[in-house]
Amino acid sequence: MIRRYLLKAAACLPLMGAAARAQTAPFKRVRPGEPGWPPAARWQELNAKVGGQLTAVRSPLEACKGADKAACDTVFKQFKNPYFIRDNVALTQTTGWAEAWASTPSAYAIDARNAADVAAAVNFARENKLRLVVRGGGHSYQGTSNAPDSLLVRTRPMDKIEMHDAFVGQGCSEAPQPAVSLGAGNIWLKAYAAVTKAGRYVQGGGCCTVNVAGLVQSGGFGSFSKNFGLASASLIEAEVVTADGQIRIANACTNSDLFWALKGGGGCSLGVLTRLTLKTHPSPNFLGGAYATIKAGSPEAYKRLIAQFMAFYRDKLFNPHWGESVRFRRDNQLDIEMVFQGLDPATAQATWKPFMDWVAAAADDYKIVMPMMAMAAPAHFFWDAAFLKANVPQAIKSDDRPGAPDDAIYWAGNVGEAGWFLHNYESAWLPQALLDDAKRGSLVDALFAASRKWSLQLHFNKGLAGAPAEAIAAARDTAMNPAVLDAFALVIISASSAPAFAGVAGHEPDLARAKIEAAAVSASLAEVTRLAPDNGAYLSESSYFQKDWQTAYWGGNYGRLRVVKQKYDPDGLFFIHHGVGSDEWSADGFARL
Repeated sequence: MIRRYLLKAAACLPLMGAAARAQTAPFKRVRPGEPGWPPAARWQELNAKVGGQLTAVRSPLEACKGADKAACDTVFKQFKNPYFIRDNVALTQTTGWAEAWASTPSAYAIDARNAADVAAAVNFARENKLRLVVRGGGHSYQGTSNAPDSLLVRTRPMDKIEMHDAFVGQGCSEAPQPAVSLGAGNIWLKAYAAVTKAGRYVQGGGCCTVNVAGLVQSGGFGSFSKNFGLASASLIEAEVVTADGQIRIANACTNSDLFWALKGGGGCSLGVLTRLTLKTHPSPNFLGGAYATIKAGSPEAYKRLIAQFMAFYRDKLFNPHWGESVRFRRDNQLDIEMVFQGLDPATAQATWKPFMDWVAAAADDYKIVMPMMAMAAPAHFFWDAAFLKANVPQAIKSDDRPGAPDDAIYWAGNVGEAGWFLHNYESAWLPQALLDDAKRGSLVDALFAASRKWSLQLHFNKGLAGAPAEAIAAARDTAMNPAVLDAFALVIISASSAPAFAGVAGHEPDLARAKIEAAAVSASLAEVTRLAPDNGAYLSESSYFQKDWQTAYWGGNYGRLRVVKQKYDPDGLFFIHHGVGSDEWSADGFARL
């Protein structure tokens, strides 16, 4: 039945696209100063409709226009604080991507308090042919949460959290289940803290300051996805504002096509999520991390280290307990940054003993820069700010601005991403067959060759092979590329620099360096992807210039996504780079092709 539906939908796509172009006259979205841009009176009317939540956007970078260099430097220093970026409607967590995009303020922004505010913004943008942008946390690497001359909807004020002991979707009759409803403006730190405090667990993202709605729409991996699956697969129900300004409920029983598409179809290309209800799980007894750093004395020894680790991973770590990553560096260093769930610290430490013993036995070849440390705590402490500050202060950083809330923390490992300027960022899923004895040698060769060109990471929690059957079955019912179901890891390779903006003296991007590093990243990835050339990439962590992005992100699901896009947003109001249907619009999303 499903196969027949997909074939029928795919066959209709060319006709539907032609019909849409015939029925809808081409138009150009308007910019400030152009005929059709709303006059001040119309903006005032919109402001009244949204309860005074409309503002004209001003960038803090205006401090860099004068001669006060110290004021400008202070702004750039604050770019390393993700809460400073989150609080400023003019900014995004990535400042730009070389030769691709630059973070640019919108003309106006609405701090939406509820779905009615969002609907007013959507109607205003549609009626006035404005570019509409939606921002939750502003973490998009590809710049999808910003656009110049646009109307921005910021969902941050919608931060209600409600626990449910027995939730049933509207219009549904399935068995009640424990769940949590999250306003779209929440970040995962807040969601985790609330749910684990209630004795449950919800699958979300690993970074504390990532927005809940954006992550779910992208598919959504977290540190413990190897056991609990995709965040999108946990979605039970969503409240969403579609391009016609209607506030809809989407679940398995109501607007089920839209519901499926929201589960991994890409952030804000199908509508604006205002509330999400996610399945919760029994809380693990322990959550923890295991960390070590090992440096090889020669390239030959390093290659043996890679081989030993990959065999060890296959035998001991390829299971639902273990997630996160290892990094293979160009300087022959292996960084282990793993997490685990459901194991006590002693068991976790014992798991690593054979590998660390092997390293110690070859002291002439390897230096243990940081000995293996395995730490764990009851799950409800893992996102508890007070506990983390008292017990593992080195693992976190805090919002250091005067008056900042005590619980405004973030992982120290994510500080490099705050405000960064990207040179390149690429990913690819690696099938579990590469771990087999017959193919693992080729995998080791590829990882070593890739590390000669640029450092790379394997994110084991971003591949579902080895996960429980229930998690894989749930992920199969999302819009994600099915390649993720058979992947043991996602390889990620990136290059970046400090926050940068063109035209700001002392803080301009080094485009010559960016070009060299971007090429090195691509060359490194090519060494790995030759083993799995058509395995796809994760849309939230992939190249701005991703080739064949429709197939890379969604595999055979793209045709079905286009049908949903045509039904709920036929005029392309929700345009994002490499979003569903964006291939029918010009590069800037303003003019129909």
